[in-house]
Amino acid sequence: MATWVLSECCGLKPLPLNSRVPKLRCPQSVSPIAPKKNLLPCRPITGLSTSAIQRNWALHVSAPLRVSQLEEENNNWDNQVQSSEEGNDEFDPGMPPPFGLAEIRAAIPKHCWVKNPWKSMSYVVRDVAIVFGLAAVAAYLNNWLVWPLYWIAQGTMFWALFVLGHDCGHGSFSNDPKLNSVVGHLLHSSILVPYHGWRISHRTHHQNHGHVEKDESWHPLPEKLYRSLDHVTRALRFTAPFPMLAYPFYLWSRSPGKSGSHFHPSSNLFVPNEKKDIITSTTCYFAMVAILAGLAFVMGPLQVLKLYVIPYWIFVMWLDFVTYLHHHGHDDKLPWYRGKEWSYLRGGLTTLDRDYGWINNIHHDIGTHVIHHLFPQIPHYNLIEATEAAKPVLGKYYREPDKSGPFPFHLFAVLARSLKRDHYVSDSGEIVYYQTDPQFNASSKPN
Repeated sequence: MATWVLSECCGLKPLPLNSRVPKLRCPQSVSPIAPKKNLLPCRPITGLSTSAIQRNWALHVSAPLRVSQLEEENNNWDNQVQSSEEGNDEFDPGMPPPFGLAEIRAAIPKHCWVKNPWKSMSYVVRDVAIVFGLAAVAAYLNNWLVWPLYWIAQGTMFWALFVLGHDCGHGSFSNDPKLNSVVGHLLHSSILVPYHGWRISHRTHHQNHGHVEKDESWHPLPEKLYRSLDHVTRALRFTAPFPMLAYPFYLWSRSPGKSGSHFHPSSNLFVPNEKKDIITSTTCYFAMVAILAGLAFVMGPLQVLKLYVIPYWIFVMWLDFVTYLHHHGHDDKLPWYRGKEWSYLRGGLTTLDRDYGWINNIHHDIGTHVIHHLFPQIPHYNLIEATEAAKPVLGKYYREPDKSGPFPFHLFAVLARSLKRDHYVSDSGEIVYYQTDPQFNASSKPN
């Protein structure tokens, strides 16, 4: 069975490097993932067919799959620059930026794009060794003064394992799709995450970040949908700590207003040629469930609860906490988009970097989120340098994170404030902002 699972895990095919996008004559190098409306004016070399420009990419890497519509780019670039330069006295984050993806990409040193599989694997070895070491020490001491410390530390390490598997899904772990798939399955299955199912839905999140309807992760609820929710569902969505426990339920049934499961090969999350991948990941998931059941039989359910189940829920809280705050909670309300106002660049610029203090290194600098969202191919160990290089281009569209102490306790207040004010967005309009439901806040106060 193990041979079958690994062979299926390795079913990813590398994306051809020379067949995705026609060569362009541009003033700067242009990213093949650039969205419409955000490149420097470029024109395709004559003689290439429209079908060649608009061909579909292979779907095995969690990176944006959009190829810019160059004719629309040429028609709108001048208007974007003009509108961005008007009203300089007061910065409007909803205005189109006066730069494109190509300019950001050009500012990032070339070595930041280089993936080192040995370096990536060293992080895996480090984290796995810590996980087993923590479990061994806690089991040996078996002291109720030690267990709470273990749960917090081990849950944080489970989260670190998730981030490395996340890099595998993006293809930033290495250039070898087979290695990415095998390592991603081992890491994610060990913490009850269906690797391919999540990888594909996360790809959708990156493709559509900042889009009200099409985004996949912690997207806002339109007012009509918000009003249709019963009070219990609203309370679970907007009252801490319940939103921080949402991830396992999301895997099975997604977010309000959306249907599908990360485990079902016929879910509308996936296209038909991805069914085999989903079956493989679901099999790995339930294999891990079987291993845990076997351990409970051998060690006793209480020991499995202490060693694995409670740290698992700490990991879930980390995942929801970090994911939510990368897209919510800034002091100034940030826009969400629909229709023609949305673009890959404008959506990506609404994401936020966060400082997690000592945790930054433990969870592989996932807080450097803006550049990661725009260029998910950059390895995590190069994100800080890439971000520093891009800041002069981004200007006010980059929001410096609040500095953290050793532990990011300051972010609890940010989370609480956002849950109280960021409830829904308007049902209409192509640039919208979160609105607050005062009735919900009043009903949530204790009598």
